[in-house]
Amino acid sequence: MRRTDWKSGLLWTACFALTVLVMGWVTRQESDYRLEQDAEQFGLRWSKQLVRSVPELAPVFARGQATPAVLAQVAQLHGESDIFHWSLQDTQGRVVLNSDALRQAGAENAGEALKRQVDSETTATAALRKQVLSGLSRTTLQRGSSAGLPDVYSEVWVPVIDQGRILGLARLVVDQSVPAANAAAGLVRIASTVTLLLLLIAALAAYQHYAGRKRQRSADAQARYLAEHDPLTATLNRASFLARLGAMAARVARPGHAFTLLRVDLDRFASLNESLGRELGDEVLRVTAKRLRACLRAEDQLGRLEGDEFAVLLHGPGTRDAVDAVAKNIQRVLAEPMAIGGQEVRCSASTGIALYGVDSVDPAVLLNMTDLALFRAKSQGGRGYAFHDAGLDGQVQSRRELARDLRSALAGGQLVMFYQPLFATDGEELVGYEALLRWDHPDRGMVSPGEFIPLAESAGLIDDIGLWALRRACTDASQWPAPLTVAVNLSAKQFASGRLVRQVARTLADSGLAPERLGLEITESLLMTNSEQVMQTLRRLGALGVSIAMDDFGTGYSSLAYLWRFPFDKLKIDQVFTRNMVQDPKVAMIVRSIITLAHSLDMRVNAEGIEDPQQMALLQSLGCDELQGFLLGKPGPHGSLTHAGHIQGSPHTRPRGDDRESLFATLQLDLPPRLDPH
Repeated sequence: MRRTDWKSGLLWTACFALTVLVMGWVTRQESDYRLEQDAEQFGLRWSKQLVRSVPELAPVFARGQATPAVLAQVAQLHGESDIFHWSLQDTQGRVVLNSDALRQAGAENAGEALKRQVDSETTATAALRKQVLSGLSRTTLQRGSSAGLPDVYSEVWVPVIDQGRILGLARLVVDQSVPAANAAAGLVRIASTVTLLLLLIAALAAYQHYAGRKRQRSADAQARYLAEHDPLTATLNRASFLARLGAMAARVARPGHAFTLLRVDLDRFASLNESLGRELGDEVLRVTAKRLRACLRAEDQLGRLEGDEFAVLLHGPGTRDAVDAVAKNIQRVLAEPMAIGGQEVRCSASTGIALYGVDSVDPAVLLNMTDLALFRAKSQGGRGYAFHDAGLDGQVQSRRELARDLRSALAGGQLVMFYQPLFATDGEELVGYEALLRWDHPDRGMVSPGEFIPLAESAGLIDDIGLWALRRACTDASQWPAPLTVAVNLSAKQFASGRLVRQVARTLADSGLAPERLGLEITESLLMTNSEQVMQTLRRLGALGVSIAMDDFGTGYSSLAYLWRFPFDKLKIDQVFTRNMVQDPKVAMIVRSIITLAHSLDMRVNAEGIEDPQQMALLQSLGCDELQGFLLGKPGPHGSLTHAGHIQGSPHTRPRGDDRESLFATLQLDLPPRLDPH
């Protein structure tokens, strides 16, 4: 048994013992309370019976004198079996008559006997007399506290009231030994029964715990399998395959070691899936995966990247001849007819191939090369395969030309900065801008950063371009009315240079822009490699006073570990969620979860790509902090900004504290019915 199991067992044993003790104590307290209540009710009844049975009771309390007839009447009441002792006291606390004197001397000599008993009689204190003479009673349960008294008794003080007038008070010692013994016996029976039941429950729980450990281990293994594999084809999913690719590249980064990456895509699967139906289309994918697996060795890896696109990792030194044989076998096997839904289905495939160490040693670049080769294979009519060849790939050549032009773009003043406005939740208050880099190519016109930023990274130009963009944005923002902010995107390559923190600090100093008005945005993919170094850089940037935002949250390798390890100031919801959240309630729930998560971690949330009022209204109802999109304002150059909607001196910040919605709170979403994409 593991040490934690022993600790858990001891804890549950202690809880069990404590439960039994608390149960016994509570039951004992309840029993004592009931005994006191019974004694008090008995005392009140005895007092009333005394008044009814002894008409001449007032002189006894007033002068301490009782006629033989009165004493005889009182003597009859002494026969109550529950009363061990009683005494009558006047309003000053003097004893006028008690049961001991009446019992020892008889009714005729009770007065003389009383004189001998007064000194030993318990008399009421001033506070007690005040309470009882006000019409209240007092009862105290005792257990064998004095010699000559019952083992269990209640001392009851009650007022003696005749026709609404309080004559005095009576002290009764009510013997409760028998009911107390009965209650104790009942308590023992109850405690024994409950203890046995608790022991039985504990035994069953222990059995379930230890018997279920094996099932839990099996379930954990199954959960890990499902997390790493595609549920439809039982192959590795995209994230797991890319992780294996990266691990393989790190393992074989030595002379004499290599592997080959293949990307396999079914030809015209979209039309096939449409004609067969989704269920039969899924069966085609399952059969394809099964056939691909049959073509591979045990050490090779097979994954499904997306849709009908598969990827293969062939282990071992790869020669073109050896890989060529595998590719031909894949083509032949996949071209064989499939029996799907009682009909014969023919489906071919195209394959793109790249060799590690020959084409590239960068897993990401290698994957991209297979994509280029696959595109070339498909462009040749499909039903074939192609090795990556930079000299034959027109797209590669085009990228090279674009990269060459990019080298002169910075010096030639072709890079320009556009700014898209950011608004508060109400969609009217301007809180800042996002800086968007554009390339005004002399021949191509405006080139999207999604096209030239990867080129800049691969060509080693991103550090210079990123620094120019940072300085341009800070210089422009310093001319805006405070506290308008500017958000600047950072590339992963800028973190690798080791100069980013110094560049940001120097830029802030040169431009005069307050640090709190600058926001730096990173993507999730940045944290996948050398995350510790990235985290240290982010912390140093945060120490400068700038804010850090995670861009395109939810579209990459989202991990809560990053949100926990580094306190981001803002999460940006990618526009793919914004575009689909109105039509698809599941997407809306994802957006709601991101907003709630961010708010619970004291982060603001920005939503991109708002293009219609329905999207904005839904984001407002979900509590999104910042809104941006063509509906609110399109990007424009610095000279075109009017700052309409800016509120001078009123920075928009999210309130902190108890007003934040719980992460696990439920939310009723009033969504329109899902639209038919056709």
